[in-house]
Amino acid sequence: MPLPGTPVLPDGPAPALQAVFWDLDGTIVDTEPYWIQAEKDLVREHGGIWTDEDAVELVGQALPYSARRLQQAGVSLAVDEVINALTEQVAARIRRQAPWRPGARKLLEELAAKGIPCALVTMSPGPLARLIAGQLPEGTFRLLVTGEMVDRGKPHPDPYQLAFNRLAAQEPGLSKSRCAALEDSYPGYTSALAAGLCAVAIPHITPLPANPRRIQWDTLSGRTVRDLEDLVAAWEGTAR
Repeated sequence: MPLPGTPVLPDGPAPALQAVFWDLDGTIVDTEPYWIQAEKDLVREHGGIWTDEDAVELVGQALPYSARRLQQAGVSLAVDEVINALTEQVAARIRRQAPWRPGARKLLEELAAKGIPCALVTMSPGPLARLIAGQLPEGTFRLLVTGEMVDRGKPHPDPYQLAFNRLAAQEPGLSKSRCAALEDSYPGYTSALAAGLCAVAIPHITPLPANPRRIQWDTLSGRTVRDLEDLVAAWEGTAR
């Protein structure tokens, strides 16, 4: 969904970095503890048991998958009802305090200042994504792709492919080889990579399986547009 207040890119040669696709939970905001507590509370209300290990398994997964796992743990609600119950609790906590991840807002501000479009690609539902996006300056994101907009969520490539297609419709000449995707989880990283984007992992709640070829940062703190430009330039060279 296009958002108002987005900058218009100037004419001229295509920049090394054309766009950045952002995950939300664990990358921009540290809401994973909110989701984990909501899962525990819901399972407990229905007489089941939900451990930290169970919760970690769901990090980065699409909400329908998470809902089915909670049903298996004893939650006697329909999938949509489970998603709504979790989302309402998480949204209530975000309204009290949005827990921003280190460096995320500063990097978003620099990208906006340089006119580089950003898109949000999250498995969270639209109302929750808009709640957080609404706490950032207008025009931070060119568009949002949320969980209910795709039949297959992360780790499938569909969310990032949809986001790229919609952004490319606004930005003729957009090339996947000149776009970066920022993700904290293995399902999200896998989704972005499978969609053909230069995926950058910034692990948070769960470590990613060892892979010496993966582009991985410990944090976004101190990272700049120049860092992303360098990564995409190197990625484009290997993609040819």
